[in-house]
Amino acid sequence: MLIVPEREIADLMTRQAAFDAVEQVFAAMASGDAYNFPVVREAIGHEDALYGFKGGFDRAGLTLGLKAGGYWPNNLEKRGLINHQSTVFLFDPDTGKPSAMVGGNLLTALRTAAASSVSIKHLARRDAKVIGMIGAGHQAAFQLRAALEQRACEKVIGWNYHPEMLPNIEKVANEAGVPFQAVELDEMTEADVIISITSAFAPSLMANHVSPGTHIACMGTDTKGKQEVEAALLAKASVFTDEIAQSVSIGEAQHAVAEGLIQESDVAQLGAVINGTDPGRISDNQITLFDGTGVGLQDLAVAASVVDLAVRKGVAIEVDF
Repeated sequence: MLIVPEREIADLMTRQAAFDAVEQVFAAMASGDAYNFPVVREAIGHEDALYGFKGGFDRAGLTLGLKAGGYWPNNLEKRGLINHQSTVFLFDPDTGKPSAMVGGNLLTALRTAAASSVSIKHLARRDAKVIGMIGAGHQAAFQLRAALEQRACEKVIGWNYHPEMLPNIEKVANEAGVPFQAVELDEMTEADVIISITSAFAPSLMANHVSPGTHIACMGTDTKGKQEVEAALLAKASVFTDEIAQSVSIGEAQHAVAEGLIQESDVAQLGAVINGTDPGRISDNQITLFDGTGVGLQDLAVAASVVDLAVRKGVAIEVDF
């Protein structure tokens, strides 16, 4: 079995490699060549942590495995560790033997950012110029860096529950040479693309905060009860997702479906847009929304890619198992 420690990931995996892996696996999911297993995600009753498993099998890429991990909200303050912790395990699909164990923290950040970036590529207006950020935590910086690579952005605006954290994303905008402005939520109407990346259980972005033609990437809702945007917004939008079953059960769509505002049949796979079997955006006034719930196949795709790179660079550790 090969081990690729967390310390090696930054020198191996690039944003472009993560983007390519996620785009390909979304397409494979939509074509039926890959599927995710049911998610296990639980509050463990210790340290307010959420812990779970996401797995799947990509027949096209012969990638089988799971990611184990979750969210420990006290890590940063108490221990100086990031709050999201995870490890990816890969298995030989021919024999079932474990083939690799890969540090999953940076990979999770990169694949989550890649997912919203893929949605921007395929769903945002070509002339999008202003990116709006809701959330300014650790993951928000990854989201913004990836988003800035998809459109010729002229301005970034941002809002966060804790305004003192906004310099986290202002720094990313400044590094890209793009001006940044802190705004109130009702000023998000200026944005052509909005990325929401919070761990909230109540909506912050409301339907009247969004202008016609906007693309929204909701990236924080991955558990029952979580909610970043008003359910009525999904009723106004064309809704796309990574995995429909997750979207309507643990994703942003769970609330709109529960309130009877949309049905499961109203949610489409982003992979179908990538494959060309769904038209995606059909007008400049259309509001599009990507419900990024995070699927195991994303983790497996980027982990398999990084294992290949680690072997080539001679940094994978081989152990008997």
